[in-house]
Amino acid sequence: MQFLVFIIIYPLLWIVSILPFRILYLFSDFLYLLIYYVIGYRKKTVRANLAMTLPHLSDQERLIIEKKSYHHLCDMFLEMAKTMTISSNEMNKRFVIKNIEVIKDYEKKGKSIMLLASHYASWEWLITLNQKISFGGVAVYKKINNKYFDRLVRKIRSKYNTELVVTNKTIPLIAENQKNGILSLYALASDQSPAGHRIFHWDHFMGIEVPVHTGPEMLSKKYDLNVLFVKVKKVKRGYYEATLVPITDDVKSIPDFDITHTFIREVEKQIEEAPEYYFWTHKRWKHRKKE
Repeated sequence: MQFLVFIIIYPLLWIVSILPFRILYLFSDFLYLLIYYVIGYRKKTVRANLAMTLPHLSDQERLIIEKKSYHHLCDMFLEMAKTMTISSNEMNKRFVIKNIEVIKDYEKKGKSIMLLASHYASWEWLITLNQKISFGGVAVYKKINNKYFDRLVRKIRSKYNTELVVTNKTIPLIAENQKNGILSLYALASDQSPAGHRIFHWDHFMGIEVPVHTGPEMLSKKYDLNVLFVKVKKVKRGYYEATLVPITDDVKSIPDFDITHTFIREVEKQIEEAPEYYFWTHKRWKHRKKE
């Protein structure tokens, strides 16, 4: 059954990938109407998240953000498919890293780097970063149940020699690289809700006390990694800018959970600037402390 679903959908994704961007976004407009108005994909979750985190806005203001977020979600899905065939030159025009010299400076320090990202704007096109660094680029991802689509996603995200590693194999990989003196950049998007058995620390995120992922901080301290945050901004449809924000090049001097706290604050700043580009369909606030 998994293969049947794959062979039906894959040709459609490939056709999407070769469409000119103008046609691609016309298709995205149609997809938005289908997903938002007909299917209503996770609409209750999105509305609940917006109501909890943006209570100072009116219902009408939140509705505008809601619709824009679904439009962006459709764009992102099709942009990911477009990655299958997009040229390197085109990708670099559409995803610009404004201050790559920050990573260059961190590379000179001779330690591997933890790059923290969030599910905001376009985290998929961060793979372009691997063309501009001398360290090996490693992206941590959650395995897809359908093994054929998992293989496809790995292929797409592995462009520009990015190494993909599933979440439960991250620690062994970092340990092995450290042992062999292999300098790497590890990219993690860790702004989602941790599983119940992995709740170790709570913090306020968008005004609500929730459990937060502490894995990136733990790994950074254990293996003495320098830490950066990447802030992504959507300039216009199909165009993004990334800014690298240093968090620390001396993890051992930072009090416990301060790196995690700083990361959360940076994610909040992004959301507050343009909330319509956040990934509101995830149940980020499903575990929260009752007032």
